[in-house]
Amino acid sequence: MAQAVATLEQAHGAGEVGHEAEHADHPHSSTGLDSRKLLMWLFLASDCMFFGSLIAMYMIYRGDAERMYLAGQGSGPVPHEILDIPYTSISAFVLLMSSLTMVLALASIQRGNQRGLRVWLGATAALGLVFLGGQFYEFTSFYHEGLGLTTNIFGNAFFTLTGFHGAHVTIGVVWLISLIVVSLRGGVRQDQSLNVEIAGLYWHFVDIVWIVIFTLVYLIPYDKVETVGQQAEQGFRLIGLG
Repeated sequence: MAQAVATLEQAHGAGEVGHEAEHADHPHSSTGLDSRKLLMWLFLASDCMFFGSLIAMYMIYRGDAERMYLAGQGSGPVPHEILDIPYTSISAFVLLMSSLTMVLALASIQRGNQRGLRVWLGATAALGLVFLGGQFYEFTSFYHEGLGLTTNIFGNAFFTLTGFHGAHVTIGVVWLISLIVVSLRGGVRQDQSLNVEIAGLYWHFVDIVWIVIFTLVYLIPYDKVETVGQQAEQGFRLIGLG
């Protein structure tokens, strides 16, 4: 009996040591969230402000470009002449579908399905590459039609905003491919699903940002953009940035 009790105590002690080691590897913050996940949320919050500034800049500059062009003072092309809503709608749909495949990838690793993880991560990365290919085609088409980064203030704001978003998508694709490579080497176990979840948070954020960009850049008519742009300009002046 004494020997059995001693064995149970040793097993319990080993379990506590293992739990402490796991906790040390993945420390939790005072909020109860894993510190890595909390850090990602903080990064995404700062990125929201970054893209908010770029979007506000675009709204102001697009309205100014349209007014100057209509008054015969600016050079074209301008948004209503060059933006292709049907084509970009397809790109937006592709990127939105990648959020679904990202969810399926996370669900797979949480079930311990390594093959499913790699399949859905690969599908997500592939959809991201399709989106980037579509953006590259759009950029080159605009360039051939006379719109460049320095053509007018619309071109400057448009390429800056969508270019930074494309850079974020590129980082996400590289991240997903690296997860696939690590998974092939056995480095993404079921108990490490948080690594995939954090990548998913970043990817979903990129998709949400594109919904906002697509709506404001491509779908809202010029008169609405002008109104929003004037409001944004007034807001910048109130905080001393204009």
